[in-house]
Amino acid sequence: MEGFDALLAAVPQIRDQSALRGTLQALRKELDGQMRGHYADNMLIQELVAFRSRQMDKLLEVLWQRQDMDPALSLVAVGGYGRGELHPHSDIDLMVLGAGGQAGDGEQKIRSFLTLLWDMGLDVGHSVRTVQECQEESADDVTVATNLMESRLLFGDRALYQKMMTQVGSRRVWSNRRFFAAKHHEQERRHQKFADTAHRVEPHIKDGPGGLRDIQTIGWVAKRHFGVERLHELVAKSFLTEEEYQLLKQGRELLWRIRYGLHLLSERREDRLLFDYQKDIASQFSYRGRGNRGVESFMKEYYRTVHILCRLNEMLLQHFQEEIILRRRKEKIVPLNQRFQIRHDVIEAVNEKVFVRHPFSLLEVFLLLQKHAEIKGVRASTIRLLCRHAQQIDDNFRRDIRARSYFLEIMRQPRYVGHELRRMHRYGVLGAYLPVFARIQGLMQFDLFHSYTVDEHILFVIRNLRLFGLPEHREDFPLCWEVMQKIAKQEVLYIAALFHDIAKGRDGNHSELGARDASRFCADHDLSAYDSRLVSWLVKYHLLMSKTAQREDIHDPLVITEFARKVADQNHLNHLYLLTVADIKATNPELWNRWRASLIDTLYHNALRVLRRGLEKPLFKRKRVAENRTMALRLIPNAERRKEHIERFWKTLRMEYFLRHSPAELAWHAEAVLDSQRKDLPVVRVDRSSHEGWTQIFVYTRGEPGVFVATARGIEQLRLNVLDARIITSKTGYTLNTYVVIDRRAPPRAKSHQTEAVIHCIREQLLHRNESAPHGDWGIQDRKLRNFRIPTQVRFFHHDKRLSMEVITLDQLGILSRIGHVLEQCGVQIDGAKIATYGERVEDIFFISGPDKSVPGQGIDQDQVQSGIVSILD
Repeated sequence: MEGFDALLAAVPQIRDQSALRGTLQALRKELDGQMRGHYADNMLIQELVAFRSRQMDKLLEVLWQRQDMDPALSLVAVGGYGRGELHPHSDIDLMVLGAGGQAGDGEQKIRSFLTLLWDMGLDVGHSVRTVQECQEESADDVTVATNLMESRLLFGDRALYQKMMTQVGSRRVWSNRRFFAAKHHEQERRHQKFADTAHRVEPHIKDGPGGLRDIQTIGWVAKRHFGVERLHELVAKSFLTEEEYQLLKQGRELLWRIRYGLHLLSERREDRLLFDYQKDIASQFSYRGRGNRGVESFMKEYYRTVHILCRLNEMLLQHFQEEIILRRRKEKIVPLNQRFQIRHDVIEAVNEKVFVRHPFSLLEVFLLLQKHAEIKGVRASTIRLLCRHAQQIDDNFRRDIRARSYFLEIMRQPRYVGHELRRMHRYGVLGAYLPVFARIQGLMQFDLFHSYTVDEHILFVIRNLRLFGLPEHREDFPLCWEVMQKIAKQEVLYIAALFHDIAKGRDGNHSELGARDASRFCADHDLSAYDSRLVSWLVKYHLLMSKTAQREDIHDPLVITEFARKVADQNHLNHLYLLTVADIKATNPELWNRWRASLIDTLYHNALRVLRRGLEKPLFKRKRVAENRTMALRLIPNAERRKEHIERFWKTLRMEYFLRHSPAELAWHAEAVLDSQRKDLPVVRVDRSSHEGWTQIFVYTRGEPGVFVATARGIEQLRLNVLDARIITSKTGYTLNTYVVIDRRAPPRAKSHQTEAVIHCIREQLLHRNESAPHGDWGIQDRKLRNFRIPTQVRFFHHDKRLSMEVITLDQLGILSRIGHVLEQCGVQIDGAKIATYGERVEDIFFISGPDKSVPGQGIDQDQVQSGIVSILD
């Protein structure tokens, strides 16, 4: 293939437009090939981005001259291209600058010039402005002002360009104070889009916290205020130390190299480090290992890098605020004690020796921030001291009774517990004080279930617990708020949250290992024996409530009694409930919904009832059935007039039906069946009246083969996700199936016509169940799921008088109908199902029975069922 320069030299002589387009596309292909080659050869990333920018300069000059552009026009590079930085698929941001009143064909020539670039497949952002327009638009929009501030003249009238730069650089357009405030606010808005965390499992390396845009923000403010062109010039101005500059430089180079690799892999402008690319990028960085260890090690380096960049960004912007905003204000200093004072509403150490002379002050500063709400932050010089001296925290420091007392006091404060722990983490103090916490810093799990790194998840859990106790969040979490009022020592909850996942990434059971770490912490910090045992128990069993709610039949009195026995008393239940809700909500924003809330709340109330009654006096089934039936009758309109029909219907149903459904559901089912006019048609009803976030579908029909598969097939066709299924067979051979479903694509309260569509679809599947395919090959639909492989596992286990089957497999459409088809083919009846999806992983529990229900598993060929399910799902 001809080289880039050779192809470029031929462009001026080409007159045929088709031939020109072909040559330009060949130029693009040659340039992309060069970039891939240089990247593979490990050319320094700063040379790579500069090389592409220089090549683009050459191309634009040839095309500009070929168009015979008006000499009164200038071509200006703006944005990243203006800085001389171009990644493979970055935008080429250009501005055509004119004095105004150019020749009439000037507009057409500009359009033709841009068309040539688009023909190459380049993403070109462009504008055409006069000097006056540049001044006006930059005055109205700080983004325009920023782009012009770092612009670069490619070719044209230099005097005109200098005039424009003088006009837009005028402090009358954007004073240093206004510019800093606007860029600071711009960054805050940008961070809010990412929940103010850089630790998502699919981070945005450009716009996310700690990303390239944060480094650019520092550069923009520095250039505006000091007139510097390079960040290293801030070292001479004492705004950066040489060590901090090297950290910034290394961080930028890592992000640049990742971004460059992303553009090459995706063949487009892609700035999100998606699952699709993480393994390939990790491999390019020479991270390898068994399973997902390679990619998780690479991501750990990424997260630790952006963690440092976030800290430097905060420190430098605070430094700029002091220099630009606060410098001319009359200093207001308020002493706090001999070690700290408030200056301009931020806390500062009284001198540089504070942390040397009083090491325990490394923790004291955070306690003072909690106790003084008027303090707005930490002074930049003190942030630098904290980060520097945090590295000196050792075993002697950790044994110091003053340090231990300060840490516990931080956990006991009524305000800002999560906020200050997060700040301690950002400055490196938390990980230094708790080495076990430092081990999980930046640790991610390569799956779709966990949205954040382990350290970030833990801090979110503590934040959630804190919010549960605030009156302003009472309506969002009413039961959590109510239970939180009963917690005598909230620090016990915070400590348990701090340790609940702290052993992730180690060999062994992380709950048990974390419980040992928590016990040592409690002993070292002189917690009472009771509090220490409670913390350790919470860490060890922090998954107990969520697993029971999502995998067991929480309407079964035996299940509730067994759970209550494990919990033992109301105080343990209260703590476990709060930790469970905070944990689920902090794991994945999409995971917590009203359905999961209802499961956890129901389990809490049922267990509380058993504990209050006494474990030695279990709730008898017959009494519970009588209570449910009495309450259901009160909910049925005109129940007295219809009581005889209701009782006749209920007599056809076994005790388990009344245990596994709430009184409201019993009333709804009875009305649906009694109101049905056509006994030969399946009864299908949809209920959204009392729920937000999920829908109940009730099916009543003859219990013939294919009912479950047909219903599941209809639900899958509607693209609804099943959360729960309860399947009851009456004494007269009818089946009463209740499905809880959710549609993440639509609002929870669907319109009536959507309800009718659900009823029609499922009824049609039931009426024609023998005519349609038993199962569909839906394939993997979600883009993220392509990155995971989970071999299907099938396990059987006995519980009480029931046989349960667990299916673990990759999440994919059509799972229920496929499994149902296999079970029906093997003569197995489904009595219920608990559907649980954890990111890309499905863990479904089916309660099943054979022909003889009195003997669990009798007549079921488990090997046949297992092989059938594995073959149909894999």
